[in-house]
Amino acid sequence: MEFVQRYRSTGADLPFGDPTRSHPTVAMEGYFWRITDPDTGRVIIALCGANRGPRGPWATVGVAAWPSGYVRTEALEGSHTDPRGLGVRGGLEPAFEGDAHSLRVNLGQDRLDFRIEAERWPRRSLGGSSVFQMVPGLNQYWHPWMLGGRASGTATLGGETWEFTNAQVYGEKNWGKEGFPEAWWWGQAQGFDEPGACVAFAGGIVTSGPLRVEVTALVVRLPDGTVVRLGNPAVSPVRTRTSDERWDLHGRGYGWTIDLSATAPLDHAFVLPVPLPSEHRNTPGDLEHLAGDLTVTVRRFGRHVWTGSTRLAALEHGGLERARTELARRGLDPDMTDAGPMFDGPPQRR
Repeated sequence: MEFVQRYRSTGADLPFGDPTRSHPTVAMEGYFWRITDPDTGRVIIALCGANRGPRGPWATVGVAAWPSGYVRTEALEGSHTDPRGLGVRGGLEPAFEGDAHSLRVNLGQDRLDFRIEAERWPRRSLGGSSVFQMVPGLNQYWHPWMLGGRASGTATLGGETWEFTNAQVYGEKNWGKEGFPEAWWWGQAQGFDEPGACVAFAGGIVTSGPLRVEVTALVVRLPDGTVVRLGNPAVSPVRTRTSDERWDLHGRGYGWTIDLSATAPLDHAFVLPVPLPSEHRNTPGDLEHLAGDLTVTVRRFGRHVWTGSTRLAALEHGGLERARTELARRGLDPDMTDAGPMFDGPPQRR
């Protein structure tokens, strides 16, 4: 057990391990929930980064909503992650509490309170990072632990209160040492005609010592519950092309072929933070859309299996310089960590 603890303290997990458990001593463990209501077009995201710095644990917390464009982020003293399974608390009160069954946020007038029934990652030898899960000391690991489920509850954000009943929900976590890739890309989608379907992808430059490789992981939960994961560079590579407003992925392996295309206007992106754990502060790092257009097609040995489209896809470009450049383009403070979409008028913000 001591060996396993030391190994997991590097951020890595052994095969058949549980990546949802906290990893001792890593600089950051980030937790993310996304709630989608296809009937109303409303989307809520909630994030909590549990950070370790020289002054002790602290938290990056944030909430955002579509189509209102509201966003709020904070850097709070104190954080705790569960060594036994999925669970995080952010802030001393705490202001943020999330696990596999519930999500509660209390930021004064901004509050979330949800009950969750999760469709968990199927029991497999490896998680979302696949073979990279076993490599110690990477800058980032990724695991989409909840590929669907139901969320019911209330969100009060920016003075508006929304009720959700059996909305679609997705959850993931990422973790690693301090420092982010030069660039990264990410997406997640529900709201398809088939309510059981879910898509998620994450990619960027993975580094550990001399190791430096560009990789994208692509996961599709088909309407019948089958989960397909591609992204191992040797046996199931995913080719990715991205621009400010477009994401194109092509993955092939194990007899599966997945093609994904997504678009979203840059003006509709939220600017969200990433933590600098050793500096005890957040910095702008993500350009994230809460509602973009996405189409995915899945084939098995050349035979068409499923095609799905949604207008409620989350799409992201990450990069510290990219985020600062976009804030400057909008005429905002380049250190701002919670800018909303521009829409047809001035940027929305708290």
